[in-house]
Amino acid sequence: MQLLEEAIAGARVFDLAQPYFAGMPHHPTHPPFLFGLVKQHGEYVGAAGNSSAADALALGTHSGTHIDALCHYSCGGKLFGGIEAASVQSYQNGFAAHSIDTVAPIVRRGVLLDVAGHAGVDALAADFEIVPELLDEIARAQAVAIERGDVVLLRTGWGRYFDDARRFVSQLHAPGPGRAGAEWLSRRGVFAAGSDTLAFEKMPDAAMPVHVHLLVESGIHIVECLNLEELAAAAQWTFLLVAAPLKIRGATAAPVRPLAIAV
Repeated sequence: MQLLEEAIAGARVFDLAQPYFAGMPHHPTHPPFLFGLVKQHGEYVGAAGNSSAADALALGTHSGTHIDALCHYSCGGKLFGGIEAASVQSYQNGFAAHSIDTVAPIVRRGVLLDVAGHAGVDALAADFEIVPELLDEIARAQAVAIERGDVVLLRTGWGRYFDDARRFVSQLHAPGPGRAGAEWLSRRGVFAAGSDTLAFEKMPDAAMPVHVHLLVESGIHIVECLNLEELAAAAQWTFLLVAAPLKIRGATAAPVRPLAIAV
């Protein structure tokens, strides 16, 4: 117990989630985040002068910082593992296979590859593709090795645009890996991959080859809309990643608040 207390006392915790707020960026094919204060102080006052306030929200499961379930994408009508999507989906109950509630809480080694920092820019250009050769180069420069089961996070610098929805969405143009970059990740057997952009992969590409390769072909989760700025500024390339998606039965994704813990 003493060793645990000492480790916790000396740990630095980085919050990798973006905030939720009215007008926040969202993918145009997903619902926006809606929020309202539905009960104000003073509406109901107790005998001791006490009152409470409460709010309500509505959002898509792919809003803000979130993790994709494997059922989020199909190809040729099939989900990961060859499951026929039509046989396990319904409007009432969502998915009976690979839904987000089947994802256990994540406590894994995390690795940050700072692509923007390596390129010497605040943020990558919208048409920048993160290719395997560059990932190899960054891993060598940061002296990190990707291990099976890791969660690998790619910093493009676009997290700094999150408060400006128009710029962050950018007509669905954003930097990221293409299929070759996705295959670089899958060859290393990662559990999940994420970034600070809206859709992780380089956009636009109607075929969404990275989502297909990672989710459908490889069974690798995708985390989007991360805030990686503080982590990169501290040059914290490896850490313990702790995160738990909301346990929404049948859902294709869920909001998540990842924490990077460096001891």
